[in-house]
Amino acid sequence: MKASNPQWRDVLASRIAPHLAAEIDRFDNEAALKRQGKLEDKVFAETRLRRGAYGQRYDNGQRYDGKVARTLTYPSANTKGPNTLWDAPGMQRIKIPYGGLNAEQMEVLAELAEEYSDGIAHVTTRQDFQLHFIHIEDTPTIMRRLAAVGITTREACGNTVRNVTGCPIAGVCRTESFDVTPYAHALTHFLLGHPDCQDFGRKFKISFSGCRDEACALAHMHDLGALAVIKEVNGQPKRGFEVLVGGGLGTVPQQAKLLTEFLPEEELLPTAQAICRVFARLGEKKNRNTARLKFVIQKIGIEEFRRLVAEERTVLAQDERWTAFLADVDGKAEQPAKPSALLQIAGTRDIGFERWRSTNVYAQRQAGYVTVTVSLPLGDITANQLRKLADIARSYVRETVRTTVEQNMVLRWVSEADLPALYAELASVGLSGSRRGDGGGCGGMPRYGYVQAGHFELARAGGRIAIAAGGQAVGVG
Repeated sequence: MKASNPQWRDVLASRIAPHLAAEIDRFDNEAALKRQGKLEDKVFAETRLRRGAYGQRYDNGQRYDGKVARTLTYPSANTKGPNTLWDAPGMQRIKIPYGGLNAEQMEVLAELAEEYSDGIAHVTTRQDFQLHFIHIEDTPTIMRRLAAVGITTREACGNTVRNVTGCPIAGVCRTESFDVTPYAHALTHFLLGHPDCQDFGRKFKISFSGCRDEACALAHMHDLGALAVIKEVNGQPKRGFEVLVGGGLGTVPQQAKLLTEFLPEEELLPTAQAICRVFARLGEKKNRNTARLKFVIQKIGIEEFRRLVAEERTVLAQDERWTAFLADVDGKAEQPAKPSALLQIAGTRDIGFERWRSTNVYAQRQAGYVTVTVSLPLGDITANQLRKLADIARSYVRETVRTTVEQNMVLRWVSEADLPALYAELASVGLSGSRRGDGGGCGGMPRYGYVQAGHFELARAGGRIAIAAGGQAVGVG
């Protein structure tokens, strides 16, 4: 445990919301009880998982550090699952709703990676961050330092609503119906810690996309996928969502089923709450292999599931949070840091820059601005690279950074004229690699697979699983 840990609680007290501070204090106290042998392993396992602290597998008790294989120090080989010894080095997952980050948050992540981990932060396929080889005694301090910059680890793991993901170019996409960012933000905070989401038998995943015909948010493989739709109602354009339910991979891949073609925006939060209540009531609790929402729908059918959700919606107590966020849904739209300007290239062109520009740059719907993908091999970024990216975010954009489900990061609202200078700065810290992905997602952004009428295909385990409309795997590439 770091000697500085006890000091952080007092230093950060004024910067952490009281309810978040109280939650972390409770976790800290439970960890102390575990150290004293007063809390059972399985009880503490549920506690730490709901705070994002995982056990972690190791290869024969060793880890290659880039030079030699070093022996890891932990008490036994039991480092995974509910019986993981409480002081075995593990992993801390950090929730980043829809992947949105600012420069200060990146700097804190860099500090934590350097001070508590191996100097590397890992971006996940759910737009989270993970730090590996973390000792459990350090986790309360890590949580406090994150909370001080507006980041929580609550419900990053466990049988909970996991990180809500979203299209990384929402708001700047050329083909979207509208910006789904404020809706993803509102649903994230509405369901975080909600009492109707605390009795699941398994995890629950949500995604948002601004486009119905693109795979940018992989809505068809989520428990709840929300696709932005504008419908004419009484002669006026009305925002809403096509809602899909019961998708997922695992041992029995299932394509999500259509719950409704159009859900008005004011019904998004209460309907999600109703879905969670039905899942909590009917979902399997004993056998984890059949505990996802897809198995509930498979068992009772989509028509009966629709009926139960509608029935549950009618009995919900009114909650002002359902619609309060709509009053300013467009008022917090991102703004650029610099005026738009077109790229001017004279003389001999840099081949490396041109290659990078062809794979990593997306022209936004706002003329003169582009979104730049920062490709991260295996989703890993070093502490020094994170700091540099934070500096770049302050210099070139208004700290508008997002992680992606392809385990990359994107800089939004880059003035096109700044691309050569930005490329040079990224190259200086090894972040100018070409984008991964097959290049056919939303507006040409990278993605894992494609979604078309009645069919979707997903990259998995180095190959591809093709799933037909009936939800059966029909081929592996």
